[in-house]
Amino acid sequence: MSVFRYTHAIVCRMPKSFKTNALGVEDNVDLELARKQHQNYISNLRAIGLDVIELPPDENHPKCLFVEDTAIVCNGSALICKPSEPSRRNEVDYMRNILKTELELPVSEIKDEAAMLDGGDVLFTGKEFFVGISSHTNEAGARAVAGAFPEFPCSPVKIDGDRHLKCLMSMAGPDVICVSSDPCAQDALKRIENLATFRYKTLTVPNVEAANVLYANGTMFFREGLPESSKIFEEKMSHMDLKPLTFSEVAKAKGYLSCCSILVRKTKHLKKIM
Repeated sequence: MSVFRYTHAIVCRMPKSFKTNALGVEDNVDLELARKQHQNYISNLRAIGLDVIELPPDENHPKCLFVEDTAIVCNGSALICKPSEPSRRNEVDYMRNILKTELELPVSEIKDEAAMLDGGDVLFTGKEFFVGISSHTNEAGARAVAGAFPEFPCSPVKIDGDRHLKCLMSMAGPDVICVSSDPCAQDALKRIENLATFRYKTLTVPNVEAANVLYANGTMFFREGLPESSKIFEEKMSHMDLKPLTFSEVAKAKGYLSCCSILVRKTKHLKKIM
C-alpha cells in the first residue's frame, strides 16, 4: 500500500480572528469567502475517502487553521511539534489530545528545550524526511524528527528567507517533488539532491504559490487561478486524478494547501513508542 494512502484528516474550522490576525495579513480577507473555500477543501478531502475530524475554531488562536505546524504523523505514530511562536503552544496541546484520544495514536514529545519545529518545514517523501532549517525550525527540531522516526533517513536542509520548506516544494506523487522556479526553492532543491538517499523526479512550476500541492489517495490537489502552473500539472500529471482548489483568501494569510490538514493512516498494528 502506498504511504500516501490515508484514512483520516484533521482540520480546524476558521475563527473570526483569522480575518485580521493570522500571520500578519496585509490584504483584506473576505471571511465569508475564505470559509467557503476552506469548507470546499474539507469536502474534497471527504470525497477521496477520508474521515475528516473538524476541530472547533479558537478565537484566541487565529492561526489554528494551520494545523500542519502542530504535529508530524507518519507510519502509525505522531511527533508533537514545538512551533517557533510560543503563542501557538496551546494549539499543540489540543492537537496532542486529539491524536491520543480520537485517533489513539502513540505520541512522542520533543525533550530538547532549545528545539523549534514547525510541521510546515517537514517534507516526507514516502522514503525519507527532509527538515527545513529556517526561522521556524532549528537543527534540534530536525534531530527530534530523526529520533521519532528512526526507520527513515532524515536530513536537515538550510532554507534561505523566512518561508517554510513546504512553501517551496511538496510531494506531487510517489517520488515526484513539485518545486517552484524561485531561486530560494531551487537552492533548497539542490541541497536536497545532494543529501537524498533516494532519487526523485522534479516538477518545476513558475508560480511560487503553486509549489505546494497536496497528494493523497491517488488525487493531487493544486491551487486554481495560476494558469501557467495549472497547464504544467495538466500536461505532466495527466495520469493521476487532478483537482484544482480555489484558495485565494486563505493564501492572503500565507496559507497553503498542505498546512490546513494533518493526514493520518490508521493501521491495525500501531507502532510502539519506547
